[in-house]
Amino acid sequence: MSIEKIVDQALQDGYLTPAMEAEVGRICDTAAELSIDEYMALDRLMGALLTGEVVAVPRKQFINVMEELALTEAISRVAEIESTTDMTMDLGDIAAYALNRLPPMYATTEEGAVYQRSRAKEGLQELIAEKVDEAIARNLDNPDFFPERQAIRSSQKDDVLDQVSALLQTCAHKFEINSAGDAGEAKATTVN
Repeated sequence: MSIEKIVDQALQDGYLTPAMEAEVGRICDTAAELSIDEYMALDRLMGALLTGEVVAVPRKQFINVMEELALTEAISRVAEIESTTDMTMDLGDIAAYALNRLPPMYATTEEGAVYQRSRAKEGLQELIAEKVDEAIARNLDNPDFFPERQAIRSSQKDDVLDQVSALLQTCAHKFEINSAGDAGEAKATTVN
């Protein structure tokens, strides 16, 4: 989106969102030189911000207290496991898994956050620990993937087919072509 479109949207809505602000900043940082129209749009935006016609929305007007509680529990459990074993765990995956299974607890003031924290510690601490434990168990069950693995890529049809063929050859080692049947038929065999 261009600076002019962002400014027009902000003037229309009356708000400059953090995403809009970040996009304007990105454009300004990456452009070698701004055009006259871009400078004029930025000037209009600055004037609208100064007069109150456009209000800049703060980056975060609220917090989810559950995020800090689940993350604290996850850090504690992961540190305990990593200190007693040679395992390395992905803290972000563990916290995200737990948070997706816990109720959000938003607050807009520090007093509200204190209230939500005490409420969660009293009534939800066991649930938080349970969901973090589930996340850790799930993380431990994930297989270790080979570092040489690659995502299927390319816009050329033949290249994608070659990659899929190579993937099948690598992963389907129990697969053999049935020479007695049709050319297109295949059967899976079991190797004991």
